[in-house]
Amino acid sequence: MMNPPFYSSEDEMLSSAQRKERPPHSACTGAPVEMVCEGGEVAYIGRMLEESLVLRDRVQWYTAMVGKASSIDTLVTQLRSNNIDNFAVTEFVQGNKTRRWALGWSFGPMRPSEGIARGIKATPWRHALPLPLRVVLLTLPPGREVSPLVNHITEVAGSLELISWNWEAGTAKGVGRASENVWSRAWRRKKLREAQQEQPAAEEKETAKPEECRIGFAIRVEVGKEETVASVHWIEGHDQGIFESLCGFLQGKLQGIKNSK
Repeated sequence: MMNPPFYSSEDEMLSSAQRKERPPHSACTGAPVEMVCEGGEVAYIGRMLEESLVLRDRVQWYTAMVGKASSIDTLVTQLRSNNIDNFAVTEFVQGNKTRRWALGWSFGPMRPSEGIARGIKATPWRHALPLPLRVVLLTLPPGREVSPLVNHITEVAGSLELISWNWEAGTAKGVGRASENVWSRAWRRKKLREAQQEQPAAEEKETAKPEECRIGFAIRVEVGKEETVASVHWIEGHDQGIFESLCGFLQGKLQGIKNSK
């Protein structure tokens, strides 16, 4: 975690202060050695990125505060060029005037929430955000009975050959983990071929390795005054394609609920 020097020179620091319409609400107490470094914040965070490529998942998350929104664009390009797909971009609003930004990245599979990963609201910077981690599956008008929707979700998820699936009735949230796209036709054909072949010996089954999780997801049902929303959240994994496949499968399965009275 770091709060890097924002500026590449003292001249840039002074020029930035002069461009402000009004004086800052509080005086900057940072010495030049704290506020200035060669290459500014992009170079400073870039060195942290280079170190992370060596350390990788020995550190769970690498995070830095950013003083200029334009730096986000450059740094996100560097992340993508190094095939880092699990990252977050968000902003801090300090009072009515001052804004700062934060960039974080991870080599691990666990993903942050949508609100943190895509925390910049300004439209011009949307291209620098990671891909959406939340997809709406279904919306129902107010007054519709929710229990058929919940029952259908638990039935559909329970029918899949998942590593794990747990539904919390109190929070209307279910969390599942899958070793592959077990909802696809290709997977069903694969299982059928395996069933037609000779079954492995009992001792081979006992020594089989635990299944590796390729995707973790959470399904939520949120009841509001204006509508009820069922959504799926990508919480684990690196394969965007398998998440999109899951979203399509669930949307298709829940469509009948929306059309029913």
